[in-house]
Amino acid sequence: MPAAETTLMSANSGTGPGRSGKDAGDENFPVGSFLLPRHLRPHVAAYYRFARAADDIADDPDMRPEDKVAALDSLEAALLGAAPELPETAPLRRTLAETGLRPAHATDLLIAFREDSRGLACRDWAHLMAYCRHSAAPVGRFLVDLHSPDPAAGDRLAWAPSDALCAALQVLNHLQDVKSDRERLDRVYLPADWLADEGLTAEDLGAEAAAPGLRRVLDRCLVETWRLLDAAAPLSRLIDHPGFRVEATMIHALARRLARRLTLVDPLARRVDLKRTDWLGGALEGLLYGL
Repeated sequence: MPAAETTLMSANSGTGPGRSGKDAGDENFPVGSFLLPRHLRPHVAAYYRFARAADDIADDPDMRPEDKVAALDSLEAALLGAAPELPETAPLRRTLAETGLRPAHATDLLIAFREDSRGLACRDWAHLMAYCRHSAAPVGRFLVDLHSPDPAAGDRLAWAPSDALCAALQVLNHLQDVKSDRERLDRVYLPADWLADEGLTAEDLGAEAAAPGLRRVLDRCLVETWRLLDAAAPLSRLIDHPGFRVEATMIHALARRLARRLTLVDPLARRVDLKRTDWLGGALEGLLYGL
């Protein structure tokens, strides 16, 4: 999953035919937890349900690309009221009506899901960042605006650091899943020009261990990810709600810890995950600096 996989809430959305089999328990970073105001959690759940439904369409191994795109178009039409309501869109339509939030926070996600459905071929880092603008940034903007005094107006000052954090989370997720994305979904999110610089192709992502050239490509991605994390650092200072501020600080801390692990461990040899000590350290940092 693009955006929501790295940044959404901890709640099970169920399974069914054609689903990817993933739920929020598979996510790296907790958003939508008890730290957020109780009255806002249903809105986050509605957004998650919509994003998960779109993700399941894009990742469905039994659907043709054109059918995936058509299904995503139908999902958008239902959300915007141009088609009959669907179970996956009805809660989010109520959220948008109650809060005045921009529908683009949801429909922008579908741009990335359509790209995934057609078969993403990441040309370069700029292309990857453009993809993250639709796959990841809308999630952060939704949460930032939801917590702002006027959700309809939003909090554009916080968008830039939020975009940077969400892009960093997205790239880290791609690096974690670099092998499985290629094998299971036939997607390569590593910049093709960086692979070509090392004389590599997508086939090299199926190896048991990263060759030296591939390790250099991974490290180039991590260098750029650290720049994104630096750009994201001001975010917590721009958040007024203390619970959301703690959570944003914690997520930033966890992202840095995961980036360090990916620097030290080969994601082709084994999946690189956060450890219990990382979660405890990230939670402590969130409390200390977020409050």
